[in-house]
Amino acid sequence: MIDIKFLRENPDIVKENIKNKFQDEKLPLVDEVIDLDIKHRKIMQQGDELRNKRKNLSNEIGNLMKEGKKDEALKIKNEVSNINEQLSQNETLDKKMQDDIKKIMYKIPNIMHSSVPIGKDDSQNVEVQKYGEPKIPDYEIPYHADILESLNGLDLDSARRVAGNGFYYLTGDIARLHSAVLSYARDFMIDKGFTYCIPPYMIRSDVVTGVMSFEEMDAMMYKIEGEDLYLIGTSEHSMIGKFKGQTLKKENLPYTMTSYSPCFRKEKGAHGIEERGIYRIHQFEKQEMIVVCEPEDSYKWYDKMWSYTVELFRSMDIPVRTLECCSGDLADLKAKSVDVEAWSPRQKKYFEVGSCSNLTDAQSRRLGIRIKGEDKNYYAHTLNNTVIAPPRMLIALIENNYNKDGSVTIPSVLRSYMGGKEKIEIKRKK
Repeated sequence: MIDIKFLRENPDIVKENIKNKFQDEKLPLVDEVIDLDIKHRKIMQQGDELRNKRKNLSNEIGNLMKEGKKDEALKIKNEVSNINEQLSQNETLDKKMQDDIKKIMYKIPNIMHSSVPIGKDDSQNVEVQKYGEPKIPDYEIPYHADILESLNGLDLDSARRVAGNGFYYLTGDIARLHSAVLSYARDFMIDKGFTYCIPPYMIRSDVVTGVMSFEEMDAMMYKIEGEDLYLIGTSEHSMIGKFKGQTLKKENLPYTMTSYSPCFRKEKGAHGIEERGIYRIHQFEKQEMIVVCEPEDSYKWYDKMWSYTVELFRSMDIPVRTLECCSGDLADLKAKSVDVEAWSPRQKKYFEVGSCSNLTDAQSRRLGIRIKGEDKNYYAHTLNNTVIAPPRMLIALIENNYNKDGSVTIPSVLRSYMGGKEKIEIKRKK
């Protein structure tokens, strides 16, 4: 949510930002907010005038009572009662106006950073840099589900019978590799100075609307029936929610945290759920990182955060590239975002394995996350980034380490988490 004072003083900038996101249907919202804001400020002014009048009359009542003029004081008391009734009506209207303004402001996208490329959708995202040399072996690499099944590591049929499409069983060495990746990512981030955290896996609706747009919420979140609770789609939600309604001390900033959680997503939309495979699924596990910091430091942290993901993947010898998200591909609360994509030697192209975003003060305004200043308090900036999200990233890991004999070489950094095992091999029937 942007600052209403900024919108009031810069409506043309806000409208241009909306146009650059190709959301012209939202342009009338700016004028609606301005109109409501004028009416709201008039209501607040009327409330202030009524309160001042009541205060003066109350003082007058006190003086009249001291002078023994009870009848005159009684008349003024009746006038005060009328003012109290008007104030009650004014406060009800004030609250309704605030709610109406907030509902509209929640729909107006955050102001994008000036460096964000203008484009309608993800097809116009811009490659920034490649890390590592993509390789294509001289032998065929099977589809990732076939590799995992050949290693007795994936059972989709049983998962469909138990839960439907979009779920899976990982077993044996593949399940262990999955856990090894998460453990390595956890330790990697702890070594970077981040505090490890395991957060709640469910959050209340006021946290959901604080961390994401209504469109994202509808497409992603699972609601718990009969409860004001949602399953998290990423631990960023509950991690940022941890600071809801807090006034933070400058000396404690920045908060740098890395969190593990299972994640649950509807995955509604054109992309759908994969019938075979573990690329787009309803349930997965993830290591996340979040930062809550001073506004002037947020873009320094932004560059650090995505570079950590690149470093992590390169430590497993997986080629990656960074892709700047264009305006039309940015979620409404994001000011700037970069995707990290891993190389798929089977598909001969890159695919998304992580995303880093700076939301500036959009989330903190919704959630009331402030920093205590010398003169006045101000809103913190929040950022989030995927450290690693298996089982999707396992696709990149097994393809880039797949051998001609059907085995998968375990990257050296993961071997201590795998009991020293160097390869996962097809178990031949005797």
